[in-house]
Parts: sequence; C-alpha cells; structure tokens
Amino acid sequence: MSRERFEELVGDALDAIPEELLKRMSNVVVLVEDDAPERGLLGLYEGHALTDRGWDYAGVLPDRITIFRNPTLAICSTEQDVVEEVAITVVHEIAHHFGIPDERLHELGWG
Repeated sequence: MSRERFEELVGDALDAIPEELLKRMSNVVVLVEDDAPERGLLGLYEGHALTDRGWDYAGVLPDRITIFRNPTLAICSTEQDVVEEVAITVVHEIAHHFGIPDERLHELGWG
C-alpha cells in the first residue's frame, strides 16, 4: 500500500472520531512515519497528556501522535485489515492524549 493511501486511511480514521472529542484535543499533531523506533509499535503518543497539564503548561511544541505504516502493513493481510488496524491505532493514541493508560485501553478492547 502506498504511503499516500495509508495517510488517507489515517485521515479517514480521524474523520470518524466524534467532533466533540476532537474539539477537546489540544496542541497535538498526527503524523505518519514508515518505520517505528522499536519493534512491535503501530503507533506512538509523545507529549503531555491533557490530564498532566497544569497551570505551567505553555510555550511547548505540539504533542505527537505517530502512526507507523510498515509495521501496520506487516500484520495486515488485506486493505480492510489495514483500515481496521489504523482506526484502532488512532483511537488508542488519541486516548493516550486524554491520559488513558495502556492497561485501561486493553481492558476496553483497544489494545
């Protein structure tokens, strides 16, 4: 799958997020990279979760949500598998932006 198509799927996954939730996101950018910094990662949230931001949170670079193309493609057999995995990964990483830890996401089925 081309990078352009993969980026389109990430955009589609973001479009599926309820508007009310998107409005609450703050100072975050969503990126696509081909390869992950470590094996097994499909996505990565880097930054300060909304729940960790205090009165002194100011003047910082945007948080980063990165979705990794090659690791995702490696575990998927069909384009529909990619669509579903990208959607799960986007939700998972956005949840980290809201301060929801991996353990809770796994309990909710977003592992």
